[in-house]
Amino acid sequence: MSRLSARLLLTLATCLIAPAAIAQTPSPAAPGPAPERPSLVVTIVVDQFSSNLFNQYRDRFTGGLHTLASQGLVYANGFQQHAMTETCPGHATVLTGVNPSSAGIPANDWIDRATGQEVYCLAAPENTLAHGRNTDNGPVGPGNLRATTLGDWLKAREPGTRIFTVSGKDRGAINLAGHHGDGVFWMTDGFGFTTWVEPGQTAEARLAPVAALNARINARLAASPPTWTYTRPECRALEGDWTIGTQTFHATLPPARGFKLDTSPVLDELTLEAAIDLLDTQSLGRRGVTDVLGVSLSGTDRIGHAFGTQGPEMCEQMYRLDVALGVFLDRLSQVPGGVVVVLTADHGGSDFPERMQERGYEDAVRGDPALLGRINTALQARFDLTTPPLSYGGSGLMVVGEGNIELADPRRDEIAAAAVELLRGEANIAGAWTIEEVLASPLPRPGQSPQELTLMERHRLSAVAGRSPDIVVSQWPNTTTVPGSATGTLSTHGTAWDYDRGVPIVFWSPGMQGQERFFPIRTIDIAPTLAAIVGVDTPATVEGRCMDLGLGGACPAK
Repeated sequence: MSRLSARLLLTLATCLIAPAAIAQTPSPAAPGPAPERPSLVVTIVVDQFSSNLFNQYRDRFTGGLHTLASQGLVYANGFQQHAMTETCPGHATVLTGVNPSSAGIPANDWIDRATGQEVYCLAAPENTLAHGRNTDNGPVGPGNLRATTLGDWLKAREPGTRIFTVSGKDRGAINLAGHHGDGVFWMTDGFGFTTWVEPGQTAEARLAPVAALNARINARLAASPPTWTYTRPECRALEGDWTIGTQTFHATLPPARGFKLDTSPVLDELTLEAAIDLLDTQSLGRRGVTDVLGVSLSGTDRIGHAFGTQGPEMCEQMYRLDVALGVFLDRLSQVPGGVVVVLTADHGGSDFPERMQERGYEDAVRGDPALLGRINTALQARFDLTTPPLSYGGSGLMVVGEGNIELADPRRDEIAAAAVELLRGEANIAGAWTIEEVLASPLPRPGQSPQELTLMERHRLSAVAGRSPDIVVSQWPNTTTVPGSATGTLSTHGTAWDYDRGVPIVFWSPGMQGQERFFPIRTIDIAPTLAAIVGVDTPATVEGRCMDLGLGGACPAK
């Protein structure tokens, strides 16, 4: 019997065991026999899937997330170790092996100091969008990413390697693909899965891998428009009304504000359908080389922002995501050359403060909306300024003059220092620094536990000269920075605290035996670990460390 057949039989046998029997069987001391080099590496990033959310539902999963949690190698204490826990920098760490400070992606966007205009993290104005409309985040591409990815490393060794990624968001797909993706797709409203087009390319050629898929999905959605209602009674029990400012938010399904595909479980189900389609149509893992498939699932994040994390909406999202991932893993198990899967998240998140307060978190509050105006008034009086000198941009504060253009030195430095002094005197501010102070601070020592990093060290790992804001600020834990709206955004993420930094990291291969590892690792450790499994060298610039998983390959000697 071949090794692959043995692994498949073990997988089938495990699926036939009653859940109670699985729960009573002690975990073995180590993963199963090391497989040969896999023909496919699959990276799944669940947007805003915090360790807290993973652990909250872990014993209720019965599908793909159950398979990963019970049969995989689970690091429940994984970390996005940097401070600015947003989607773009978080995704940039996963397959590059470097922190956002080295990847060049400090946040989802930043301010161009010369023009005062907001710059999207993956903006590429030289490109166009394949669906022919300037929607989403405008023309994009990987140019702003200053690091290479696992797919890039494999492509350099084996030009025949194929790299395909798919997501609900452009930044999820692009950051996982790197600079040499063969197909990088994300969902756009009213069209289907799209991509970017570089000068000299055609939209038809770029969309060819998903053209039939888009036609099939659009025809199905037109014939039977999707809905979102209850599949689990325990989710219905989480219904309630919450006062957000002067409005009432009704936590219920279907959503009181109406159904939107982007803020429903359907988004991830379509993304996983696209991943399966690419797996089959592109013959991934079936051509004698190691291919890369990246899947970024955006639904949990969109639902978390719109409805919070502790209501019926997120409850149903968790169960439906679990089912959809089960179908996906079943298909991956059929790849003849073997597959290694890693699941993680780009950041965590928490619930909206009004519900948190009712559940005992008395310090859960929304940020002071008058803070920026109060600081600006004080600075205008002190420096005799006619316009407010601080504006918000790039997840921090900028020191600006007329037209939102950055002030020239030395006045900019004087105002920035004064603003930091004022901010540090505010009751809800845990830390404030000029960007120069952050960039001058030392990086954490190699291998330092992400749980031990100081607040400054966390911000240092996010800081990028010329892209990070002039003033870096952290509010105290459980402070939600968005004002909140019963018809818009209820909660967010992006802080330096562990509920936003903590993410699960799970490695899995069909037929392997489960194991739990309690010690913390970082998302930057994923890429060098996978590189060892597939036998490809990593660049000297990689900041993560290789972890021995017992899944083949060997970590480089230290």
